[in-house]
Amino acid sequence: MGSRSKIAKNLERAYIAGFLDGNGSLMLQLKKRSDSKRGIRFMTTICFYQDTRHEKDLNWIKKVLGIGYLSKRKDGMSELRINGYKQVDLILKSLLPFIRFKKLQANALKNACEILSNIKFKMLDKKKIIYLIDCMLIIQGNNYATKKKKTKDELYAMFDLTP
Repeated sequence: MGSRSKIAKNLERAYIAGFLDGNGSLMLQLKKRSDSKRGIRFMTTICFYQDTRHEKDLNWIKKVLGIGYLSKRKDGMSELRINGYKQVDLILKSLLPFIRFKKLQANALKNACEILSNIKFKMLDKKKIIYLIDCMLIIQGNNYATKKKKTKDELYAMFDLTP
């Protein structure tokens, strides 16, 4: 019986990973924050998209993963968002064996989450910040983008890392 439930869990993970590969995105972003010295923070997100008419699929994913919040957009799409370093890290670790098309982004985001969930933002040294920026650029470079993304030089300047 135990192995049967493991098979069922793996099938669910495989389905969710496939859904993420096709109708999802992985993001590592810098967000403005007024309550910190640097004025910015890293934000990690897994997002699943679906036409609102088929929102029940997103509800199922939310139920299986046990986390996330669902919202309806004005363009007729719904999205399930999962934020937070530890939560994103745990989900990626369970989905990574099944992810095919977004493997680079998933590994980069998982690596960033491992750093960010173990060290306070203000304690990040130069080497770790550069690594996080590299992860961000890997994710950005492999995602479809509708908006202009910051360049490496712009990101370095935000952290006063330019020579």
